[in-house]
Amino acid sequence: MADTPTQRCNPVLALCTALALTAAWALPFVRVAPNRLLSGEPVYLVNVLQSHVAWLVTALTVVVLLFATLQAQRRAAHALVLTAMAATLAGLWLLAGAHAQQVANTESPLHRTALGAGFWTLASLAWLAALDAVARLRLGTVARLAVLAATALPLLAVLAAPGVGQDLSIAKEYANRSDVFGAAVLRHLQIVLLATVPAVGIGVPLAWAMARTPRLRQTLFPVLNVIQTIPSIALFGLLMAPLAWAAAQAPVLGQMGISGVGLAPAVLALLLYALLPIARSTLAGLEQVPVAATTAARAMGMAPWQVLWQVELPLALPVLLIGLRTAVVQTTGLAAVTALVGAGGLGSIMFDGLFSAANELVMLGVLPIMLLAVLADAGFKALGALLEAPSA
Repeated sequence: MADTPTQRCNPVLALCTALALTAAWALPFVRVAPNRLLSGEPVYLVNVLQSHVAWLVTALTVVVLLFATLQAQRRAAHALVLTAMAATLAGLWLLAGAHAQQVANTESPLHRTALGAGFWTLASLAWLAALDAVARLRLGTVARLAVLAATALPLLAVLAAPGVGQDLSIAKEYANRSDVFGAAVLRHLQIVLLATVPAVGIGVPLAWAMARTPRLRQTLFPVLNVIQTIPSIALFGLLMAPLAWAAAQAPVLGQMGISGVGLAPAVLALLLYALLPIARSTLAGLEQVPVAATTAARAMGMAPWQVLWQVELPLALPVLLIGLRTAVVQTTGLAAVTALVGAGGLGSIMFDGLFSAANELVMLGVLPIMLLAVLADAGFKALGALLEAPSA
């Protein structure tokens, strides 16, 4: 929300502060259970804040937020909020880790300390407050992303520190699967790349053809829209039988790894999902290319493919990137479901947790997928800003 000369307080920060105080008192910060399958007993933040230093830091954080709420027009207040939220994100993990270590030392090393609803709510509200503060600083896209990255640095440093939070349930789940976690991330990225790169290679020529043939546009877009409405699991199922039949009829396809299960149906389904945003954005970009530019290119003797690659696509690239960003973020999330057809990736960790009723294992699979999607979105935003910078 943009600042106005008459605005005396920051309603967004005030709401986040009120919700955070409510969550801190009403929601369990962590849950302690004798094993991974039980939900455990709730432990609230007031029970975790045992030292005078922790209470002092908490009080100072609340004072900073209240001060910044009343100073909504000052950039220094927004910078103060960012500093406080960066410390809060790291401090929440430190508090949870310290309590988990205390439980392991006093109760039993086999006890599981899981992050509770209070932890996730407070962390989410802290990040929302940071996003609001960055928006109020009115920075450029690249600078805004850099500030947000700096805000997350203390948390990343705490997560990377050896021994910090190692007794938390999610850290134990990671330790149990550290040998396959890296491979799962790489497999997930492989699925995304194998789906989006061919989608660009198919979607861009389709958009170019639709820009010149309105009847083709009227035929293809309804088909692509229908594909988007098919549930992902159903589409995987529809592709499994044809691919298995094709592999049986042509053994060379089986030797190439194409079959009814595994990578082939997963990539093909995600490719079909990615075609609509890529084709639609490319078409919108091509329609915004000035007619004078293409006319001058043809007058210079350029062939149609030269006009496309040297004139139309460079001018349409900022709009094309919007659709590509949507396709990549969408594919990153949907790639989790491909584990159901044997494609692997982070979805396999997520579904292992679902099938064994281990919530922390589910989070171990979900959180990296969310992080990859956020990083992809931020990367495309930064690239789009850099492309628009010369014309700004």
